Amino acid sequence: MSQPCMLVVDDETGVRESIRLIFGKDFRLCEAKSGEEALRRTRDEQPEIILLDILMPGGNGLDTLKQIKALHPAGQVIMLTALNTARTAFTAKESGAFDYVTKPFDVDELRLRVSRALERTQLSSELERLKEEVARKYGIENIVGKSKAMLDIYKVVALVAARKSTVLITGESGTGKELIARAIHYNSDRCAKPFVVINCAALPDTLIESELFGYEKGAFTNAHQRKVGHFELAHGGTLFLDEIGELGMGTQAKFLRAVEMETFTRLGGTEEIKVDVRVIAASNRDLEKLAGSGGFRRDLFYRLNVVSLQLPPLRERREDILLLLDHFLKLKAKESAVAPRILAPEVIDCVMSHPWPGNVRELENLVERLTILSPHETVTLADLPEGMRFRDQTVSLKEKVLQGSSPLSDAVDEFEREMILKALQKTGFNQTKAASLLGTSRRVLRYRMEKLQITESDQDPQDTKLSG
Repeated sequence: MSQPCMLVVDDETGVRESIRLIFGKDFRLCEAKSGEEALRRTRDEQPEIILLDILMPGGNGLDTLKQIKALHPAGQVIMLTALNTARTAFTAKESGAFDYVTKPFDVDELRLRVSRALERTQLSSELERLKEEVARKYGIENIVGKSKAMLDIYKVVALVAARKSTVLITGESGTGKELIARAIHYNSDRCAKPFVVINCAALPDTLIESELFGYEKGAFTNAHQRKVGHFELAHGGTLFLDEIGELGMGTQAKFLRAVEMETFTRLGGTEEIKVDVRVIAASNRDLEKLAGSGGFRRDLFYRLNVVSLQLPPLRERREDILLLLDHFLKLKAKESAVAPRILAPEVIDCVMSHPWPGNVRELENLVERLTILSPHETVTLADLPEGMRFRDQTVSLKEKVLQGSSPLSDAVDEFEREMILKALQKTGFNQTKAASLLGTSRRVLRYRMEKLQITESDQDPQDTKLSG
């Protein structure tokens, strides 16, 4: 890693030489003797640390400080002054200085102040890097899907992100409502401000109001200190309310007023708090129908439904399944520090024919499970969850029969084989008990086992271990 840069601005040669002796090994040093030269060096070098004398010929150090902060906000400025007064320190910090030290300075004290300033600039750099990484992660181009339904959604997200309009996102659980909300936020001019999430379904109605608006000390029993609510935390940014259909009617009324007036009062308080918040709401329920039946306020529904986005379930955009599968296989492999799993063709057939009631979330969870638990790099049918494997094999065979590519007898045999195996596994491969479970005789069961080529080698090793 390259050395950080320190700019020393002082017209005294002795001061500059002293600082060079102290920090020459730890920093790449550059010098300036005047405010004008300091600005030029700041522009060229972009130093992490700037030691700036308050009194210099041809200009006031505090004026230079303001110009430096305007030119290079990330640089941390430590003022050097012979005036050890509280007023000097206050004025310097008000103008953007990180700290100040007095001349003649104590070497250990100066090292400590510089170390703290360097930590601040490194933290700021890391924060900026993380912000850029988050913005990239939630960029519209990183949302996976090329189906027409998703392309239409991308267009709306791109249009609405630049505005403050309230957005209502609907769709089944697991379709990615929060992901779309984050994409709207991180593609807007609010991206550097908070994105605050509150799950209305996860909190009882007695707590949701205090979570939204906060409360004052003494507002109720155990309110020992003031609590800032989510609305206030989201000031300047975005407040995302997931499952907003679960809000109680009383809270809905207060929330509506807060959205319309952009003001609210903490519980137990009297002060009107002004906020600048963009609201995005989501629900897996039909809020319009809910409003029609009296379960949701009509006026709140109309206020939220300025821009609406209906996310399609995964089963209605099957052309995106392989894209999502490839995305999650790479992502989960990277998270687990393993090679990406390869899916056998029959596994891909199962994935494509599965109805995905849990939508994208279910698919992601399946890939994570396969990445962690599959013993081999290539995933086979045996690695899939039993319920999914059985259903998808049956569906796949059913489709083949209906398409005329497979006889009905094959589907009947496959179904019967699966039922017999399940019964045998449940009874530890005890044929008498399995026959009883299936409502047949042991002789008929043995005949069907021979015909379908079911042997004890089909027994699950885990069942063998348990029965042993």
